Amino acid sequence: MGLTARIRTRDGWAVSHAVVTVTDMTGTQVLRAEADPEGAVRDGTGLAPGAYTVIVTAVGYAPAASSAIVTASGRAEVGTVTLARQGGAELPPPGPWTIDPAHSSVAAVAQHLGISSVHGRFTEFGGTIEIAPDDITKSRVEAVIRAASVDTGNGMRDTHLRSGDFLDVERHPEITYRSTGLTQAGPDRWTVHGELAMHGVVRPVDLDLAYLGTGADPWGGTRAAFRATAELHREDFAMNYNQVLQAGIAAIGTTLRIELDVQAVQGESLPTA
Repeated sequence: MGLTARIRTRDGWAVSHAVVTVTDMTGTQVLRAEADPEGAVRDGTGLAPGAYTVIVTAVGYAPAASSAIVTASGRAEVGTVTLARQGGAELPPPGPWTIDPAHSSVAAVAQHLGISSVHGRFTEFGGTIEIAPDDITKSRVEAVIRAASVDTGNGMRDTHLRSGDFLDVERHPEITYRSTGLTQAGPDRWTVHGELAMHGVVRPVDLDLAYLGTGADPWGGTRAAFRATAELHREDFAMNYNQVLQAGIAAIGTTLRIELDVQAVQGESLPTA
């Protein structure tokens, strides 16, 4: 009997301070419960069969409301409720922002042997974001990645990735991305159009971008969070090496899934503290 629910952010984190309120069709509150540290709500109060409104609130997030039907069991199983940050339908305040590598990640996933995935990341990178004040579509982003900082957790594999078969870091030490435009793809989703320079080749690459919100940090600054994904094809960047095993299975997939989690600090530099 009672209410069960899971409260999550758009990127899957638990909202531990969420409050769930249930009202009947007259608007009378019949139940109020708080989420636990895992974002779970469990309340044993029995509810009479009928239709109810479930409202989820949390400081810093936009409220979410949904309908629930309680059957003769007296249970209201709300499922997972996803909360969007306040202001999530807009971009951060205009002006310069600096990417914080210590709280960001640049990751890539490739298929291995046709049955599993190899996960890698770059550990040294930086960049800037300029939010245009009048026309958001004129906002810009630039990023530089040190190619030799690739890390897949296997030293022999990383050495091979740095070689001429792949990144050729001696001749092409930097991977750069410069945006060329921005279009809106949803209330808080954008497509960033840009050019990626890697392994001596420049190709257009679009990023699917989600803006996760803006908030104060412990050092007196303001931070904005983004998540972006893209797909690359190795042959587009002249990285054609592969080893074909029995039955024609390639050792390494030709498609790379790029996953970016970015925190940017408002201003032209990172805090020194």
